[in-house]
Amino acid sequence: MAPKTRRYDSAKIRAAVLAQFGHVREAAATLTPDQLTLPTHLGDWTVRDLAAHIAWVIDSLADAIERPAPVKAEITAVEWPFETARLARRISEVAKELSLDEPLEAQYERSAARLAAALTQTPATRPLSLRVGAMTLADFMVTRTVELVVHTDDLNRAAGLEIPFDRQALATCTRLLADALALRAPGASVEVRVPPYAVVQCVEGPRHTRGTPPNVIETDPLTWIRLATGRTGWQEAVGAAAVSASGERADLSGLLPILG
Repeated sequence: MAPKTRRYDSAKIRAAVLAQFGHVREAAATLTPDQLTLPTHLGDWTVRDLAAHIAWVIDSLADAIERPAPVKAEITAVEWPFETARLARRISEVAKELSLDEPLEAQYERSAARLAAALTQTPATRPLSLRVGAMTLADFMVTRTVELVVHTDDLNRAAGLEIPFDRQALATCTRLLADALALRAPGASVEVRVPPYAVVQCVEGPRHTRGTPPNVIETDPLTWIRLATGRTGWQEAVGAAAVSASGERADLSGLLPILG
């Protein structure tokens, strides 16, 4: 059974992207030289590399808007996570290049200005030409919430920061990754709950029709996001009691991570 396509309010998603980027921009301005050289859990990236990448996440959106529009969209937001793994090496190279190019403050200022200008002129339905495949602006904005929330968490953990999460951005990120799981493993034998934002059913097998499902997985949004992006392993999260899993099919270890 294919999961239903979730609809997002484009105005709310735009506001969420701008709000979350604003939170990161404020925090990036406070990073000390010592903090910028700290390692992250993202390969050989430093905090400086990670912060530069977040600015590029927004800059790439403005770049896409400025390119000629393709005839039509080829992929949707929920399919996007499965297309990212093949670009991982190039993304890492770009982050290193940007990290050396200019001061962070200048990168963030330029990205914010370009994004604000581009969004005021572009309808949500316009297709964008992207490396992962053509996608509407509305769908690509949804994917930006994932990038921003995931990397806000990365930055908090690496630099010891407490950057807040915009509620709409966190909710959208959680829901998109949950829906991607349901797309990867369609079915109704396992229910995955990430309160207060998402509930999806997945995995082929016997389905329940009433009462409590026989296979239930529940966790909080940040743990789910870390699992879905490979920041945390399944056994690690279960062992730390960050995930509750009941039922013989309640095991997602073979389906994670979702986002490469």
